Amino acid sequence: MSGLGDDLVGRYFDAAERLLRRVREEETAAIGAAGGLIADTVAGGGRLFAFGAGHSSLAAQDVVYRAGGLALMNLLSVPGLTGVDVRPATLGSALERVEGLATTVLDVSPLRAGDLLVVISLSGRNALPVEMASGARGRGVRVVGVTSVAYARETAPSHVSGTFLKDHCDVVVDSKVAVGDAELTLDGAGAPFASASTVVTSAIMQAVMAAAAGELTARGVEPPLLRSGNVDGGRDWNDAVFERYRERIFHQH
Repeated sequence: MSGLGDDLVGRYFDAAERLLRRVREEETAAIGAAGGLIADTVAGGGRLFAFGAGHSSLAAQDVVYRAGGLALMNLLSVPGLTGVDVRPATLGSALERVEGLATTVLDVSPLRAGDLLVVISLSGRNALPVEMASGARGRGVRVVGVTSVAYARETAPSHVSGTFLKDHCDVVVDSKVAVGDAELTLDGAGAPFASASTVVTSAIMQAVMAAAAGELTARGVEPPLLRSGNVDGGRDWNDAVFERYRERIFHQH
């Protein structure tokens, strides 16, 4: 690798580490509050869901059916928006801007009052995350938003309401990612490059799960955690968890 390549690798890791430090220093209270809401939901008999569109779906998927994660976390999936699973990929971006789509998704989803939904959207400005959060809250669902608040300060809202995801949440965790989601620049490269939002948002989600597990344990409630299926006894442990909570787990049906 050239010296320039080595320098860019170091610059990227420095940028990612700075973001993670900022989140730790400035968002620990919000992460703890999100974990507390999840603990309330688990202890109260509710179900947990996570939603993200496009690349934001990656962090949502990362906490579903995951070793070391809460078995009750379910993915709220929208065809064409789970990662980049459609062609052309630009269709997914277009679907995020379709007003009314979130209402249709919520109408046919298992979400009900007393549940909790995590909505992940870097910009938080498109119709789908805005309406997903506002619509869920209107149905008695608690909402945790994971987003970059910088977009609300530095960009114009694209939803007719003039609001962002952050305006429709019980708790907001700010990822601190800069508008444009590209950490590096270089003379001769026509645009900024090297995204960090997935690294940071996935770390936030795992931290929220950790906070929830800790809060449940502090209340004397055993958190419904999964173990790796690749360790001895892991699959038997998970089968018992799935059986105990089968009415609140949708990825096993």
